Amino acid sequence: MGVGLSQRLVPDELWSLVAPLLPSFTSRPQGGGTAPVDERAVFTAVVYVLTSGCAWRHLPETFGVSPATAHRRFSAWTKDGLWRRLHQAVLDELGARGEVDWTSAIVDAASVRAKKGSLTGRNPVDRDKKGSKLVDRDKKGSKLVDRDKKGSKLHVLSGAQGLPLALGVSGANVHDSQALLPLVLGIPAIRSRRGPRRRRPGRLRADKAYHSAERLKWLRERGIVPRIARPGIESSERLGRHRWKIERSISWLFGYRRLTVRYERKGSHFLAFLGLAAALTCYKKLAKLTT
Repeated sequence: MGVGLSQRLVPDELWSLVAPLLPSFTSRPQGGGTAPVDERAVFTAVVYVLTSGCAWRHLPETFGVSPATAHRRFSAWTKDGLWRRLHQAVLDELGARGEVDWTSAIVDAASVRAKKGSLTGRNPVDRDKKGSKLVDRDKKGSKLVDRDKKGSKLHVLSGAQGLPLALGVSGANVHDSQALLPLVLGIPAIRSRRGPRRRRPGRLRADKAYHSAERLKWLRERGIVPRIARPGIESSERLGRHRWKIERSISWLFGYRRLTVRYERKGSHFLAFLGLAAALTCYKKLAKLTT
C-alpha cells in the first residue's frame, strides 16, 4: 500500500478542498506532548476506514498513522463539524458550475444493522415470525441466538439528479416521515452559478410514508410543491421514474463499506461517516467535470 493508493483515496484536488477546513493544531502551553502528525495522512486513513470497512485496529501501518491517532483525530474532527463543512464545500463547487438541479428533491430512507450505541432501535420489519424477539439462524435453519437486534436508519434527501444534499441518522424504529422536516431544514445554502445561494428545491418527491396534511402545508408555506403519494389513492410506483434516483444515491453511499453495518457506539460517529461518504460521492461528480 503506497503512494498510488493514497492518491486514489485523496487526490490533490480533494485535499485542496479539505485542507482549509481543518481545525488548526494547538500546541500545549507547557510544551511536550505528542508531536503533530501529517493531517493528510490522517485524513487518508479515515477515508480508507470508510471505504474498506475495516476496524480501526486493522488500519495498515503503511499509512504512517497509528489506529489510536487516526481514531482520536476522527473524533476531534467530528466534534468540530468538519464533515458537514466538507460536504457543503463540494456542493458549493458543483453549484457554482450549475450542477445542482433544484427542480426537485427526493427523500427516502434505508436501514442497517447496528451492533450497539445511540441512535439505534429495534427494526420493526426484522422480527422472528413466532415472537417479538429476533433470532440468528445457521444455513440449516437452526436457531443459534435468541435476542433483540437493533438497527439504525439512514435518511437521505437528494437533488433531482441524485446528489445527496441532506442526511440524517435515527433508530430503525423511527418512522421515515419524522425525518422529512429536519432533512428539508438541513439543506445547506449552496452557491449558484448566478445570484444568491439557494437551499430550497422547487418540488419534493416522496412515497406515501411521508404523507400528512401537516407536512404538505409546511412544505407549501415554504414555497416547495409537494409530490408525495397519497395513501389509498396513489401508488408509490407512480414515483418510479424519479424514485430510482434516490435509490441510486443510497446505493452510492452503501458503496462505502463502513456504512453497511454500524459498529460505532456513538451515533455522531456513524453520522460523520455518512457525511464523509456524501462528500466523497459529490466529489466524484465534481472530479468528472474537471477531467
